[in-house]
Amino acid sequence: MKNILCFGDSNTWGFMPESISAPFPERHPHNVRWTGILAAELGTSFRVIEEGQNGRTTVHDDPFALARNGKTVLPAILESQKPLDLVVLMLGTNDLKAVFGVSPGEIAAGVKILAQMILGSDSGIGHKAPKLLLLCPPAVGDQLHLPDVAAKFPNGQKDSRKLPKYYEALASALGCGFLNTQTLIEPGSDGIHLDAAAHGRLGKAVAALVKSLLPPDA
Repeated sequence: MKNILCFGDSNTWGFMPESISAPFPERHPHNVRWTGILAAELGTSFRVIEEGQNGRTTVHDDPFALARNGKTVLPAILESQKPLDLVVLMLGTNDLKAVFGVSPGEIAAGVKILAQMILGSDSGIGHKAPKLLLLCPPAVGDQLHLPDVAAKFPNGQKDSRKLPKYYEALASALGCGFLNTQTLIEPGSDGIHLDAAAHGRLGKAVAALVKSLLPPDA
């Protein structure tokens, strides 16, 4: 069985966009989330490990939420889930928040740190590094109807659409797999989180790439 770790934020966790104004977020069912679709598409020869967290950043400590720094938690997750054949990494949306004040290029630099941690680890088969599939996250959409959310992402729509070129260049430099999700999906009603249809498209697209990176009979 091949082990795949999906490391991401609320769109890996499965945050339902309709619950953005609720006291607590609602989560898409497992068979709706892109990770669940991925598992169904790959079949029993693969084990998909979900590791999504609402608000997770690449390398930043959020002053308004505890334990959201991906760089801090990633080593422990790699250690606890080893051996891994592949890590699917999709982060960067939360780095667009005004509180962090970073540019699209700097967001990609944060992703690079995580990617190098993965590719430099011994969490893969035979105590070597696992393979990496880098996903550029979806663009941020219209949030005019949600002023409190929009205030956190004042430049989100513009800057999120600059991310693909940086992520693609990073993937090329690292020699890892790459998918620009912005060519496939748009966010749901809150401008950030994916609806069920988008999860389905993303899960199937990732599955196709995983099959090319990890042939079932290899």
